[in-house]
Amino acid sequence: MSASDSVSLSQQRVGVWLIGARGSVATTVVAGCAAVTAGLHAPTGLVTETPVFADSGLPALSSLVFGGHDTLDCPLPKRAEALAAGGVLPPGLPTAVAAELAAADREIRPGGPVPGDARTEEELIASFAEDMRDFVRRKRLDRAVVVSVASTEPPATGRSLPPSSLYAAAALRAGCPYVNFTPSTGLHHPELAAAAASSGLPYAGRDGKTGQTLLRSVLGPMFTQRALAVRAWSGTNLLGGGDGAALADPAAAAAKNAGKERVLADTLGTTPEGEVHIDDVPALGDWKTAWDHIAFDGFLGTRMILQTIWQGCDSALAAPLVLDLTRLVARAHEAGLSGPLGELGFYFKDPVGEGPSALAEQYAALTGLAERLAGARAGESAGDRGGTGDGSGRSGRADGSGRLGELR
Repeated sequence: MSASDSVSLSQQRVGVWLIGARGSVATTVVAGCAAVTAGLHAPTGLVTETPVFADSGLPALSSLVFGGHDTLDCPLPKRAEALAAGGVLPPGLPTAVAAELAAADREIRPGGPVPGDARTEEELIASFAEDMRDFVRRKRLDRAVVVSVASTEPPATGRSLPPSSLYAAAALRAGCPYVNFTPSTGLHHPELAAAAASSGLPYAGRDGKTGQTLLRSVLGPMFTQRALAVRAWSGTNLLGGGDGAALADPAAAAAKNAGKERVLADTLGTTPEGEVHIDDVPALGDWKTAWDHIAFDGFLGTRMILQTIWQGCDSALAAPLVLDLTRLVARAHEAGLSGPLGELGFYFKDPVGEGPSALAEQYAALTGLAERLAGARAGESAGDRGGTGDGSGRSGRADGSGRLGELR
């Protein structure tokens, strides 16, 4: 890729359509992107701002345009003020980026279904998809990436599509690449499998790896590589905010814990004794504490213990990852990649596609993707895709035999 090609790609206007657009993570994403773009803060936590991605042709942070769906009506500027009062955002930042927050808030559309909502699944999908298409058209975007950062929902049962899957289906219909940053079902619903496969769109997920599981993906391989036998691995999470309230539901907590357990099983080669408990502590707000207790055997069966404590701000941990994923998936779409982006497993507890669970191996796969994108010819995407009039570079419809086709 030539230097001029890279500049051209970085100047594209890319939409970021956030599901859960008025939540803590989404608000931090919008405020943080504005702050970094304006030079008010360094891009700490943004992997895509490190040298390995310099030649990958990623869209510039300044090119991102925000919108989304939410069932809440608290304006983003007010939400940002509450986050600053809780220490999540720096003091004064909501005022400094008030214009950017207000601009994003104007692009948020009512989500659903809400209590008493009589719309059918097809009507909801059609409405959500039209909101996404309208956003791309009005803002004259080259493409838009749909990213779910909504609260965790219980696992899906039966053929009915949960809200996360309705939004995922709408993304496919609108011709938008999709990222599921939550443990919710999203595109994992079997009724959407054929539609996702035939859409020709790249997608990534699920459940962002921000704290406890990030540490597990490093420590698990350490024990294996040093031939130390892990007997038990137990953990506790204390958190508040919307996620804490949502995870007070045992079914939602089970969906969250599945990814944590998978990392241990994959990196250790076995599933040790122990469970992860999640406790809702409203007073903690957006802050969380994760404690792990690891019992392992050393030489001659000597019994030993490792304990770790991770204390962090969930929104501040998640926001840079959301920006990374948006830029990477948008560039993958531009380069003509489609299907599950397994190379993005570095960011997830339960990644789509095939790939390792150890963080070092996942990072190697991610840097491999960076090199692949850097080597892609700028003209490939333009040559493979005809314009559709909506700026998405896709027809906006999936023609497979899956349920998305039935719901049109």
